Amino acid sequence: MTTSDKILIAPSILSADFSILGQEVTAIDEAGADYIHIDVMDGHFVPNLTFGAPVVKSIRKCSKKVFDVHLMISPVDPLIDDFVAAGADIITAHVEAGPHLHRTLQHIKSKGVKCGVSLNPHTPIESIKHVMDDVDLILIMTVNPGFGGQSFIPLLDKIADAREMIEATGRNIDLQVDGGINPETAKQVIKAGANVLVAGTAVFKDGPEHYASHIKSLRGDS
Repeated sequence: MTTSDKILIAPSILSADFSILGQEVTAIDEAGADYIHIDVMDGHFVPNLTFGAPVVKSIRKCSKKVFDVHLMISPVDPLIDDFVAAGADIITAHVEAGPHLHRTLQHIKSKGVKCGVSLNPHTPIESIKHVMDDVDLILIMTVNPGFGGQSFIPLLDKIADAREMIEATGRNIDLQVDGGINPETAKQVIKAGANVLVAGTAVFKDGPEHYASHIKSLRGDS
């Protein structure tokens, strides 16, 4: 693998207690999260509505960890600058979120942040073949985006294909998986080639005193 051998855990704050969101971000930071995964949904591209750039800006002071912003919005291009200004370190857009994927990725990179591309369960891996030189992260969705707490779709062949594509570039590209991740499915996606795991319910269940142990179990630490 060209990426780090360490498995990175990116708790999704979609499953946090929104009434104390800043405290929750600090808690997962202190519990060992590698990235803070921020799911932005517009009620149009996906059937749910979460929050915008002002909320991201307000919680930026709560952690120095990587803010991994997953934009489930369409059109995505007009809002990229707002999330960069709010403190995003990585911005991930979906293949279908605009008319010109290459232009979207170039826009993100021009702002000095890392760029990711996300594939819904039905989106073929071949759709990103010609932008591999532009991405820093590939996100394989193992649920249909829009809601937390869904069951894992076993797209292990797709994850393996993405890993093969990454290896062929010789570049250090993260392979992230999001959807239905728990200690059991984590083992499966890691074996298939993922190195960044997004988890909401599996981290935030049981309260802050359990965040550290949940993160360790996802990573495969004893």
